[in-house]
Order: sequence, then structure tokens, then C-alpha cells
Amino acid sequence: MKNENKIQYIYGIADNALILGQRLSELCGHGPNLETDIAMTNMALDLLGQTRSYYQYVAQLSGDDKTEDDIAFLRSERQYKNVLLVEQPNRHFGYVITRQFFYDVFHLLLLQELQNSSDETLSAIAKKGIKEVSYHQRFSSDWIKRLGDGTEESHQKVQEAIDDLWRFTDELFHMTDDDDMALQDNIGVNTIALKERYVQMVKEVFDEATLTIPETKWFQKGGKQGVHSEHMGYLLSDLQYMQRAYPNMKW
Repeated sequence: MKNENKIQYIYGIADNALILGQRLSELCGHGPNLETDIAMTNMALDLLGQTRSYYQYVAQLSGDDKTEDDIAFLRSERQYKNVLLVEQPNRHFGYVITRQFFYDVFHLLLLQELQNSSDETLSAIAKKGIKEVSYHQRFSSDWIKRLGDGTEESHQKVQEAIDDLWRFTDELFHMTDDDDMALQDNIGVNTIALKERYVQMVKEVFDEATLTIPETKWFQKGGKQGVHSEHMGYLLSDLQYMQRAYPNMKW
């Protein structure tokens, strides 16, 4: 597998962690209570730490003078390969938790398989990250249950969030050409094979939370090909501000 294809494959994983980490970081100081606020801030740090590991590996593979900071802050919108789900805005707490839950279940299944990658670096990142992501999945699952089986208002808001965000979940399993090549070389994960288990895990939590999976058959995609929603540009303007305003700055 060529280095450029491997780099694009890694972007398809790492950019999800970066963008979701950025979304969670926007909530620092805005949680419903102190404990939850700190937990979500720590989850953002976990995701950004995983992003660093992936981007450091990309910088090594690129063979030029790029750094992890260049990769995170100096790409254009079309060069990010994250799914549309993770860039959706923080509308309210139930919406944030639903977005987190939908991604956490997938992320856990992905890292469980990525541990078996023939690429030792990717395998090591997965083995380290799975401990953090296991906690993320427990955290968001518990909150889905609390909100779904809570008050009438909390149930309504989280179900509305599910109805809105479910259309973005199918893209998690979409295989790009780079994904296919990584799979052929035993480097990547067959995400299509994860879908049945994913739906089962989501349904188990929803049943306990008295929530339902929407019956819609229409799904939205494009992020993995670099075609993003209107929210992505605003997110990147915040994320990249310092590097754009002060080029080549160093702490």
C-alpha cells in the first residue's frame, strides 16, 4: 500500500477524533453540572491525544517537514475526511450526548478490530485508545438511558436528536477506495462488517431507554470524500485561527 493511500486512510480515522474533540472542547464550562463538564472535557482531551498519535504517524509517513500541527491546522476544508456526524453543532445537551453515543459505539467497534492491524503503529494506537473509548461509550450510553427514561421533556429532546442524527450514521460504515486498499493489506478494518453489531448495540441501549431507531431509509454522506456540511467551515475557523493569524507560531 502506498504511503499516500495509507495517509488518507489514517485521516479517515484521525479527523473524526479531531473534529469531535473540537466540538466537545466548545462545551468546557457549559456542562449541566461540574462532574459532567469535567468528564466531557476529559473525553475531548482523550480524542485530541489520539489525534496527535495518528498525525505524528502521518508526519512520519509523509517524509517531508510536516508536523502534527501542520496537519491539524493548515489543511483546507476539503482535505478533512471526517464523517458528517462529528461536525454537527452542539444544539443542546441531549443532542450532544446522542451525537457522542452514535460515534462512541462505532469507535469502540472500530478500535477492537484495528488492534489486529498488521501495521504495528496503528495497532498500538488502537490498543492504547480502546481503554479511553470504552469509558466514552459507557458514559454516553448511561446518559442516553437517563435522558430517554427520564422526564417527558428529556425523552422528547433526546428522541428528536436521534431522529435528526440517525441519517448521518450510515456513513460510518462507508468504505472509500483507501479503506478498501487498507483492508486488502490487512492494515485497515472492514467497517461494513461492523454495521450489524452496531445496530444491535444501539438498539439494546435504546430499548432500555424507551427510545426508538428511526425507520428512515435515507442517509446523508460526503464527509469521507471531503464534502462537508455548512457547519464545518465555522468549526475550522475557530480551530485554525491562531495558526492562520500568526503563521509558523511556536509556543
